[in-house]
Amino acid sequence: MKVKKLHEWEVDYREAVRIQDRLKERLVLRGPVPVKMEIAAGADISYSKGDNLFFAAVVLLRLPDFEVVEEASSSGRVRFPYIPGLLTFREGPILCRAFEKLRRVPDVVLFDGQGIAHPRGFGLASHMGLLLDIPAVGCAKKRLVGAHGDVGEEPGDHAELFLDGKIVGAALRTKEKVKPVFVSPGHKIGLEGAAAAILQCSAGYRIPEPIRKAHLAVNRLRLESS
Repeated sequence: MKVKKLHEWEVDYREAVRIQDRLKERLVLRGPVPVKMEIAAGADISYSKGDNLFFAAVVLLRLPDFEVVEEASSSGRVRFPYIPGLLTFREGPILCRAFEKLRRVPDVVLFDGQGIAHPRGFGLASHMGLLLDIPAVGCAKKRLVGAHGDVGEEPGDHAELFLDGKIVGAALRTKEKVKPVFVSPGHKIGLEGAAAAILQCSAGYRIPEPIRKAHLAVNRLRLESS
């Protein structure tokens, strides 16, 4: 799979912020609903606390049976420091190397992180979506920005997430009596399509199946390397 080179990774804090501000103007936050989803990808990162050796895994699943059709992984040392809001500069290079190993191009990719529900409107899913040039969705376990109302108890119930008067995502219930996830469009998709993609990729767990499978794969990779 081809990954675009839109900027250098070896940058400091100020340049990283400038890159985010520049690239967010290129985001496409609309798309068909439902999104065409024959092959969905999930991506995740794993590392040991205090260690700068990062591992990335991408898992491609065929819908609707969630059969694994391809996996790719990568690892490497990370130099960019931990700075909230700039995590793509820490995780992005390793993720890109994993995506470059894929033979297939998925119809959509789900990230354990934020899309536009981000202080500068340019989280991991938005950044990686631009680099990959495919529909990308952020699906985070925790809210980073914004506020929302109550979420119903049934799967599919949601409450829109507002930041500075704008809708940037939603708190979405994926499983009954389980905390919602925080969904936001990354690139080449709107909020309605992003929420529909998460629900279509849900298989009885809080976390959608492509991300869950990527999480299991990357943790297995990290443990096997230790």
